[in-house]
Amino acid sequence: MTATAPDPSFAGRTYPPGPVHTVSAQKIAEFARATGAASALHTDPAAARAAGHADVIAPPTFLVSLAQATEAQYIEDPAAGIDFTRVVHGEESFDLHRPVVAGDRLVPTLTVESIRSAGGHSMVATRVDVTDETGQGVASVRSMLVVRGE
Repeated sequence: MTATAPDPSFAGRTYPPGPVHTVSAQKIAEFARATGAASALHTDPAAARAAGHADVIAPPTFLVSLAQATEAQYIEDPAAGIDFTRVVHGEESFDLHRPVVAGDRLVPTLTVESIRSAGGHSMVATRVDVTDETGQGVASVRSMLVVRGE
């Protein structure tokens, strides 16, 4: 049985970089449609180029799926003590260093920033730093996961 309290020794742990993810114009357009982001910069390459971009750009929250997939390294680690059936997503924030552009090849790296107890629950703060293949920063995505207590 999985423990219901995260192991506090994981605070400060950085996991190895994840695999390279190639951003496609199709995925950007799908995300823009799903979130109601109506700017032509997300779907029209000519409009994006006219605005100075190499191709269409992603809405600011586009990296949420990459960040959550990267957090799985921690959540699915049996030693971490996470019972996923007790996890509730608390909050998310994005610090974009530059727009995400179709054709980008992104590398995510997960850090478990902190783990603390609050009202019988555990609050786990994570950060996924996203770079391009050359190591240049693209974004940092921070999440707060709440692991409900008994």
